[in-house]
Amino acid sequence: MESMENVNVDALVEFASTTGLQFLINLVAAAAIFIIGRWVAKAIHRLVVKGMERAKLEPLLVKFLGNIVYTLLLLFVILATISKLGIQTASLIAVIGAAGLAVGLALQGSLANFASGVMVIIFRPYRIGDYVEAGGVSGTVQDVQIFTTELTTPDNRKVIVPNGQMMAGAITNYSAHATRRVDLVVGVGYEDDIDTVRRVLESAVADDSRVLEVPESTIRIGAMNESSVDWIVRPWVKAEDYWDVYWGLTEEIKRRFDKEGISIPFPQRDVHVYHHGDNASGLDKQE
Repeated sequence: MESMENVNVDALVEFASTTGLQFLINLVAAAAIFIIGRWVAKAIHRLVVKGMERAKLEPLLVKFLGNIVYTLLLLFVILATISKLGIQTASLIAVIGAAGLAVGLALQGSLANFASGVMVIIFRPYRIGDYVEAGGVSGTVQDVQIFTTELTTPDNRKVIVPNGQMMAGAITNYSAHATRRVDLVVGVGYEDDIDTVRRVLESAVADDSRVLEVPESTIRIGAMNESSVDWIVRPWVKAEDYWDVYWGLTEEIKRRFDKEGISIPFPQRDVHVYHHGDNASGLDKQE
């Protein structure tokens, strides 16, 4: 009986020592996998970032994609480390996948904004400093993030617009080109001389040093309305001079019209009243 107990104890000690040694070996191997794997992940991350920088991608996109690559590599290293310790990773991966699906469904709007943010950064429909109209808002782009775009309106309001809303419709970028055309409509009276009006408009445009010579300005009669003859005045200017020329040229044209005696008519209509029968004489006498 005593010999049997000694055998069981010896077997237990041998099993414990073998198992403990194997666990210790696995633990050391897992630690080595984690340390080496993490170093490799960082090296790959640096190579990916340098490659994207050489491709001249946007810094924000480089940083974001680099972080995604590093996170995925580190997750793979962690799974390999856990597997080396003898822990089954199949169920863990299934749990992570289910959790990821649940989070994805809960964050559909955020994911849409994220996808739109990546598109903004890659295709660059607008950049920081551009004046744009998109998502029902107009303003100067101050910052472009993965999920949102920050605009400053002309009256100095800060507006943060989700990128999904920015990319959902048409985007008008007023700063995309170096030059813009100023569109003015100037109404004059029917009694004013056409040649005089043309001369005054041409001189006002020519005397403004901010107006570009190429492309050539357009000055033509655009329409003959009920109360006025409408002239279109379309000079080309640098994009940053647009509003200064728009307001300045409008004021200068008014000054020159006043000097030349050219009228700017207000809406008016001729009304003819006809009287019939005996009441006509009575109305005339009262008048």
